[in-house]
Amino acid sequence: MADHIAPALEAILLVAEEPLPPELLAKLVGASVDDVVDHCDTLAAEYQADRRGFILARVAGGYRYQTATEQAPYVERFVLDGQSARLSAAALETLAVVAYKQPVSRNQIASIRGVNVDGVMRTLQQRGYVDEVARDPGPGQAVLYGTTPTFLERLGLDSVEELPPLGDFFPDSDVVEALERGLRVTPDDDDPVAGSDENGSAEPNPDENGSAESNPDETA
Repeated sequence: MADHIAPALEAILLVAEEPLPPELLAKLVGASVDDVVDHCDTLAAEYQADRRGFILARVAGGYRYQTATEQAPYVERFVLDGQSARLSAAALETLAVVAYKQPVSRNQIASIRGVNVDGVMRTLQQRGYVDEVARDPGPGQAVLYGTTPTFLERLGLDSVEELPPLGDFFPDSDVVEALERGLRVTPDDDDPVAGSDENGSAEPNPDENGSAESNPDETA
């Protein structure tokens, strides 16, 4: 391996604003793609072994420097304190639908969430997390949306295939069964008010002629 490759990769990745694919790095340092991948893997292992505050990660199809997971509390204290421009719960829910159902149209997203999503989708597009990726071949040719490399970069993923399975977010069958039992209403045979009318008062006993006894003092 050429001695200049590793330092050159470090210098380039240090000033890069987004993950750089190995093909581009190979052209920049004058090496093969395999050599670049080997060097990046070696650097990543060295940083981890030295317990550095940063790592060399492969995300969104490329390489970039990012802070080590163990240093997250300190980075959050620096980056997040005082920030108010965070995604709302509605935006996060909509982004999750796009991530797992892409390519997906606005109408499909609205059907899943049960609310209009036009404003939220505009916000997600402005933030660079979703974008138009195709058009539905059916009638109307609705615009289909998908996540962007920025989305992968922010989550530290190399591809959407690395998203956790949806099944991980569903409760176990025993939990669902317990919830169903808690919601199930069963009549109590020993209930003293059983047989009363819907207002909670006992039904009057019919007289000999089959009609209910009337109270002479009761007014209509």
